[in-house]
Amino acid sequence: MKTLRLLAIVPTALAMSLVFTEANLAQTPTIQINRNFQPDPLVLKGKSGGTFKSNCGNITTEPNQVIQITERLPYLRLTVESPGKPTLLIDGPGGRFCVMADSYSGGKPELSGFWTPGTYSLYIGELSQQQFTSTLSISQKNK
Repeated sequence: MKTLRLLAIVPTALAMSLVFTEANLAQTPTIQINRNFQPDPLVLKGKSGGTFKSNCGNITTEPNQVIQITERLPYLRLTVESPGKPTLLIDGPGGRFCVMADSYSGGKPELSGFWTPGTYSLYIGELSQQQFTSTLSISQKNK
């Protein structure tokens, strides 16, 4: 009898853990991006940095933003601005990419080019151990 009770508890516990996992994923905002998204640029405010140390600076454990690219985009540019030393970690269908600021981008982490459809998790990192107000700009315009 005790074995049967345990077997009844395990599926319930598994179902509850799936519900809580789904709830955590639902907390990160998701934006759909297609060829005609408006406004362009789309500007999102947030915070850079976090307590998790990665190869792309200090980030949060959950993405700051999730974007869903619905179709092939010949050009899309992501730019991060912050008073600190921000980074941009992109985790998507093509792999994980860390973008650091350089002189070409005016000291702002920026990635542009062709994007394939899929879901991309964006982490706004910080090279220092602080957090700053940050701005993520998403645009299809070539500066």
